[in-house]
Amino acid sequence: MSLGALSPEAHEALATAMNRLGGRSNSGEGGEDPVRYGTEKMSKIKQVASGRFGVTPHYLVNAEVLQIKVAQGAKPGEGGQLPGHKVSGLIARLRHAKEGVSLISPPPHHDIYSIEDLAQLIFDLKQVNPQALVSVKLVAEPGVGTVAAGVAKAYADLITISGYDGGTGASPLTSVKYAGTPWELGLSEAQQVLRANGLRGRVRVQTDGGLKTGLDVIKAAILGAESFGFGTGPMVALGCKYLRICHLNNCATGVATQEIKLRSKYFLGLPEMVMNYFLFIARETREWMARLGVRSMEELIGRMDLMELLEGETSKQKKLDLKPLLNLGDVPASEPRFCLTDSNPSFDKGELAEQMLQDALPAIQHKQMLELSYNIENIHRSIGARLSGEIARVHGAEGLPFGCLKVKFKGSAGQSFGVWNASGLHLELEGDANDYVGKGMAGGRVTIYPPKDAGYDKSDSIIIGNTCLYGATGGQLFAAGSAGERFGVRNSGALAVIEGAGDHCCEYMTGGTVIVLGETGYNFGA
Repeated sequence: MSLGALSPEAHEALATAMNRLGGRSNSGEGGEDPVRYGTEKMSKIKQVASGRFGVTPHYLVNAEVLQIKVAQGAKPGEGGQLPGHKVSGLIARLRHAKEGVSLISPPPHHDIYSIEDLAQLIFDLKQVNPQALVSVKLVAEPGVGTVAAGVAKAYADLITISGYDGGTGASPLTSVKYAGTPWELGLSEAQQVLRANGLRGRVRVQTDGGLKTGLDVIKAAILGAESFGFGTGPMVALGCKYLRICHLNNCATGVATQEIKLRSKYFLGLPEMVMNYFLFIARETREWMARLGVRSMEELIGRMDLMELLEGETSKQKKLDLKPLLNLGDVPASEPRFCLTDSNPSFDKGELAEQMLQDALPAIQHKQMLELSYNIENIHRSIGARLSGEIARVHGAEGLPFGCLKVKFKGSAGQSFGVWNASGLHLELEGDANDYVGKGMAGGRVTIYPPKDAGYDKSDSIIIGNTCLYGATGGQLFAAGSAGERFGVRNSGALAVIEGAGDHCCEYMTGGTVIVLGETGYNFGA
């Protein structure tokens, strides 16, 4: 769960417990305090959700797994919701928002409208942090197997199937009542479709959404999962009394509140409590494995032959046909039941980006002024992300001095030019660029202008594509021409000057400044 939903103390206790056990905790979509980076309080899984709250290059490089939350089982089809009274000074700082103002994540990711768009976001993340695995969180629903196959082909390393019976206690009743399906249905379908398409060996599969016992782990493994997500159980171990008043900010145990008086007086949770819970989970899992006659999880994953179907006790239950859940089909036994590779590398090796990093690395490490120049084509994607990731890894959120590293380009840039741009990195392009320019930029400058010998009316030309500056937290973007649709969505700190924009410009903005010198489309500033 995110830092906005939980108190800082509970969030840190969960992360500390999982790190001590050798597991991984999830930051949720609300960002993470940089003081926790590099310590045992750091969440190893960093979430990238539709609101892009706190998603900066510094945040992204301090992770072992980067999880794209397409949806969650507790409220499928809806974004996160954080009431204004829970947006404390800390939360506002981490989310680049205003204290006391409600924060609602959009239902969709505005840069994901197709499986190709998802593949691009996965590539963006792998460029900024090549050491991290990229995960995609899906909801258990009919057809999720087909989506999971597409996600595997989009070069994700890990797929999470989320069930309805879990998630946040702050969800509205309209979101949790009669919405979503059990993780068992989605997990079984995903496992079968991935194996049938020869993709299971390339990607890890996880499940969450109500797992509480070792027996749940055994069932999930048999249905195809190799890692398992827990939320409610660890929170109860920390003292949560399951009151379901998380959204009111008056949690009686201090677990899910930002109110300092309640946290200091009533929160008694310790990392050891969570560790004990998971050690008992592991013990029960081992006992069930012994009863089944298996020595390792590899022997258990996908072994649907180890599970029996019960007839049911009521007449309605007896009418249920659950055989498809355990259908092994015509898939050859030689087809892998679990992931066999360390990662699922993209076909695009980013040669230009790697060359740029090699040329600029000494300057980045020693904060030396440097200017580089390259020709660029539309096959060159996510240009700047590798440099930004390395800047953040070496110098943190502070980055390089203003204008320290300048890179000039000539030509037509591919998607995500200047994505996750870090402080001190200035990108200058003579030409035009595709979608997602400056997406998630945290600092520096991106400047784009038409060729000096252009034979068209420069003032009336479209020079950058759709969804530019999405989720930006800082920096400057100057474009001598018009932008496409959804410009500056969720901008929370960047300055931009453009000459025109399509529909939905500046939607969901919580900060920053956007100056449009020409016309805009519908839904401006919504």
